[in-house]
Amino acid sequence: MRVALGADHAGFPFKDLVREAIEGLGHTVVDCGTDSTDPVDFPDITQATCAPVLAGEADRAVLVCGTGAGAIMAANKIPGIRCGLANEPYSAHQAVEHDDANAIALGAWLAPRAFVPEIVREFLAATFDDDADTRRRVAKLNALDDLAPPAP
Repeated sequence: MRVALGADHAGFPFKDLVREAIEGLGHTVVDCGTDSTDPVDFPDITQATCAPVLAGEADRAVLVCGTGAGAIMAANKIPGIRCGLANEPYSAHQAVEHDDANAIALGAWLAPRAFVPEIVREFLAATFDDDADTRRRVAKLNALDDLAPPAP
């Protein structure tokens, strides 16, 4: 599997730990930045990290920021990306199995370092539970993209 990996400046100290977990499972990392703790804007890193997934150059994406909250918000605004917050292993698995996620966000300030290999393993090993219930729910998630904002 090819996995796009991106981190903003807050997530950068966690990036090598995530990379080691991905590569330790035999997968290839597509590095999408950043390369230091110099300030960068998480929406830019999120877009750069999700772009290879949308282009078919990566199978999934892992986003790392301080809490994961900013990255998940940015990722879920990108058409074709479904991102779950995964600061522990169960959510990493469930995001794929029940919500058809192709990306996860994790928080360098919140996810315990010891959990990172298991979070990555659960995310990359999970498959979508393609039954009628999950297909119906994912279709409803997709339909939310078509909502128009209320008139003023």
